[in-house]
Amino acid sequence: MTEGDLAIQGRAIQDLTIHVCTACRRARADLPEGYDQPGIALAEALTAQLSAKGSTIAVLPVECLAVCKRPCTIALSSEGKWTYLIGDLDTQTHLDEIVGAAEAYAASANGIVPWKERPQSFRKGVVARVPPLPARQQG
Repeated sequence: MTEGDLAIQGRAIQDLTIHVCTACRRARADLPEGYDQPGIALAEALTAQLSAKGSTIAVLPVECLAVCKRPCTIALSSEGKWTYLIGDLDTQTHLDEIVGAAEAYAASANGIVPWKERPQSFRKGVVARVPPLPARQQG
C-alpha cells in the first residue's frame, strides 16, 4: 500500500481534507531532471502551517488528480459538501491563500464559498466543482 491514495484508510475522518497532487511535474531548466514536483513541497508546507495553527484540517498527498497541465493542484473535500479542484497553485505565493480558503470552506454549510470571498488564485484556478454524494437512505 502506498502513502497517497490509499493512505486515508485507518485515519480518522476530519472536517475537511485538502488532497494535494504529488505527481504533477513543473518544467525547471535549472534542475538536472528538468522538472520538479511542487505538490510534495506544498503538502509539507500545508501540513506544517496547519499543524502550527492547531487546525483539524487534514492534508492528504495523493498520487494524481489528473490535472497534469495545471500543477500544483489540490482538492478541498468534506462529507456532505461540494468538492473543489483547484490548479495553478504555488507554495511560496499561495500558501496563506490556500489555508484561508480552506478555513472558509470548512466554515461553510455546503462547501460553496461566495466567489467574491475567494482568493484570486481560487477564482482563476478552479478546475471543477463536484457535487457531494447523496446521503444514503436507511431502509
